[in-house]
Amino acid sequence: MAEEKNQVKEESTMVEWKPRTKLGKLVVEGKITSMDQIFEEGMKIMEPEIVDYLLPGLEHELILIGGSPGKGGGIRRTPARRTARMHKSGRRYKITCMVVVGNKDGYLGVGVGSAPEFQDAIDKSLRDAKLNIIPIKRGCGSWECNCGGNHSIPYRVEGKEGSCRVILKPAPKGIGLCVSDEVKKMMNLAGIKDIWIKSFGQTQTRINIIMAVFDAFKNLNKMKV
Repeated sequence: MAEEKNQVKEESTMVEWKPRTKLGKLVVEGKITSMDQIFEEGMKIMEPEIVDYLLPGLEHELILIGGSPGKGGGIRRTPARRTARMHKSGRRYKITCMVVVGNKDGYLGVGVGSAPEFQDAIDKSLRDAKLNIIPIKRGCGSWECNCGGNHSIPYRVEGKEGSCRVILKPAPKGIGLCVSDEVKKMMNLAGIKDIWIKSFGQTQTRINIIMAVFDAFKNLNKMKV
């Protein structure tokens, strides 16, 4: 019964979606049937419903970018970063969230959203992540493995955001994800099982380290063998 209700809900949301862009209309008409076709033709995604339509099994994870004082000192990480500005009527708060989306099979998106309410910030960041989704080039570029599979990346690549700079290196099968916990969420959603990373700069700023890794994946797509 629960599966039938979810199916009915998904069908109702699809019926309610009325595409407003040329790409959305082509998707509904059946002329565009896959995400690969969109990127091969160089088209820009401007409606998040397109991603929901073509990648129904999309999953998302919240990145812990905020923090509050913990017991005995230190920082207790939270999924939202709250900032305040003074107004004549008092403090006005703004909440920022960061979401990573992926299908665990070669597609990944990162989004950031801000709003006065926590749920609105998540919805904005989720929408932004779907609009920024990109294909992830996978392979086995490690000389120690050379199995020809898609468990890692094909070659070494760099990415940068703010003061953070990262170097992603292909790893042999069985090494696992030698990355931090938040970056590990990205790798799992991208479908990468083995990788090495070397980071420089202020990596405690989690927004920058996540965007630096995302920039590395973008540079990976620009490379031609």
